[in-house]
Amino acid sequence: MHAADEEHIPVLDESLRTGAHTHSEEVIPLVEETASIGKREVVKGRVRVQTVTETIEELARADVQRESVEVTRVPIDRMVETAPEIRTEGDVTILPIVEEVLVVEKRLVLKEERHIRRRVTTETAEVPVTLRKQRAIVERVAPDTPAPEEEISR
Repeated sequence: MHAADEEHIPVLDESLRTGAHTHSEEVIPLVEETASIGKREVVKGRVRVQTVTETIEELARADVQRESVEVTRVPIDRMVETAPEIRTEGDVTILPIVEEVLVVEKRLVLKEERHIRRRVTTETAEVPVTLRKQRAIVERVAPDTPAPEEEISR
């Protein structure tokens, strides 16, 4: 190596000689503690749950309506000028029936009326039905008792 290629590295003695006062710093690494939190599963107990389905026979009750019609013929046999309108008197609907009759002159003759009465009756119908009802049975088991799937694998 040549003297020109060498780098000049200041030495502590040299800096004291030049009169420049520099402070020497030293870095001291500090230690830091950290906390970590973990969790684990601990079996404190077990339970067994069963469902039981029961069937119950019951009669379902409901009110149902049935409507029937009663028709009564009422003979009239009377001459009229025009056909009467359909009319209602109370719970009876009156439907006039007319016929043309040939005479020296044409006239309307009211032959009869049909009286239609509506009646509504109510009856109770009973139909057997099957209903299902479930209930759960819960049984506490000691924590060291193996679970059913563990017993099968053994």
